[in-house]
Amino acid sequence: MADMNLRGVVDLGALAAARKQEAASAAARATAPVGAIIDASDATFERDVLQASMRVPVILDFWATWCGPCRQLSPILERLAAEYGGRFLLVKVDSDANPGLSQAFRVQSIPSVFALLGGQPAPLFQGAYPEPQVRQYIDRVLEVAAQNGITGTVGGAAPEAPEAEPEEDPRYVAIHESIEAGHFDAAADAAKALADARDPEGPALVAYVSMRRRMAGTTEALARAAFAAAPSSVAAVLAVSDFDFLTGGPSVTYDRLIAALRTSAGDDRTAIRDRLLEYFAVDGNTPETTAARKSMTAALF
Repeated sequence: MADMNLRGVVDLGALAAARKQEAASAAARATAPVGAIIDASDATFERDVLQASMRVPVILDFWATWCGPCRQLSPILERLAAEYGGRFLLVKVDSDANPGLSQAFRVQSIPSVFALLGGQPAPLFQGAYPEPQVRQYIDRVLEVAAQNGITGTVGGAAPEAPEAEPEEDPRYVAIHESIEAGHFDAAADAAKALADARDPEGPALVAYVSMRRRMAGTTEALARAAFAAAPSSVAAVLAVSDFDFLTGGPSVTYDRLIAALRTSAGDDRTAIRDRLLEYFAVDGNTPETTAARKSMTAALF
């Protein structure tokens, strides 16, 4: 979760990001089937969500107004809810306003996304994932729902195949499958080939493979224990940053690395800079990345 920023009475960057998210949300809701995106509360959850999950796959998005990664993830989920045309119900839950639901689902950090099928919850992921990965999670939920006979749609319409929906690039899919199988050399070679061919997703995939390879070489518990024992160690900061980036969101990771950058020198300084550039490639052109690039430049020069 992002740290509170008290630099000034009004955070113009946060306001701009909020307006952008609100516009994206409004556009998605306008094009989605009626009722495909709803807000739920402790009081309405059983009536509006739990019962619906008996016939329609449900995706739950736990978020909060102050959460930077939530502003990245929410438009993606809402856009997909509109694109899938009611094949799943997207339920938005304000974690702060609904502590009962947050406690019931054991929400540890936000954004947190769950599936709900036939009243049974299943955790999907935490943090702001890129759209291709979010799409893969949703497709898998729909597959499992179909296997269990949950094939209804929002509003009761018959399921339809998306019209002219572009299929996921099989090269991207192969890279992600290689990562999940632990075949990092194959994934790295394929990602580099895309980057060399100037594929727009190539640099991001190269950086993502590198990050996942590092994470496979340790565990989150070990990385966090090492950081707790030596928070000023650049090696410990870099190790824990991979896990923070995927589970806590980019903002907290950027803040920590840039703070370390200001007090580092030599090889440590280069390592922190290179790691930030890698994260920027994975994250893409987001408000958080833009702000972090400026802060990194200021820290370097």
